[in-house]
Amino acid sequence: MELVFATNNKNKINELQHLLPDSIKLLSLDAIGCNEELPETQATIEGNAAQKAFYIYNKYHLNCFADDTGLEVEALNGAPGVFSARYAGEHKSTNDNIDKLLNELSKFTNRNARFKTTISLVLGGKENQFEGIVSGTILSERRGCNGFGYDPVFAPSIYQKNINSKFISFAEMDLSEKNKISHRAIAVKKLVDYLRKL
Repeated sequence: MELVFATNNKNKINELQHLLPDSIKLLSLDAIGCNEELPETQATIEGNAAQKAFYIYNKYHLNCFADDTGLEVEALNGAPGVFSARYAGEHKSTNDNIDKLLNELSKFTNRNARFKTTISLVLGGKENQFEGIVSGTILSERRGCNGFGYDPVFAPSIYQKNINSKFISFAEMDLSEKNKISHRAIAVKKLVDYLRKL
């Protein structure tokens, strides 16, 4: 079975291909001739993932999955959430997004947050969704230089328990460590388990 992963990130595709059974071949957007920007106009992370997957399925008539991820901060009523990538504006600057987040949180003592990834899989026109959530804390300053997005200011709770409650950001971990516990890894594992049973 051929399955489109709605991304052009070759690292993501290679990583997933190694996790999937040999009977499933992953295709990138580039491989199917999709060069346009995928729509992301929904009000929720789940809605955006589904919108991207159905866009590919309906236009190219290929089985597909897409993911969407957001950071949800308790004191900010779940913001930035679905707007995580463009929290500080449409220019999608990581540094500006982090600066805005730290500024917004400066008046709160509650720094609880969670990362959520939703994967939408569309097979034969029918959708299944897989969710991965990691709870943690927003640090008061950037730490580490690995990862991307909000990784320098997000410290996952599960990791703190393993290293005597010291705060370690996602950006301070190497990729193999992060991939064992991340929100995306949890959602991908659920997707892979489902595909293996087909």
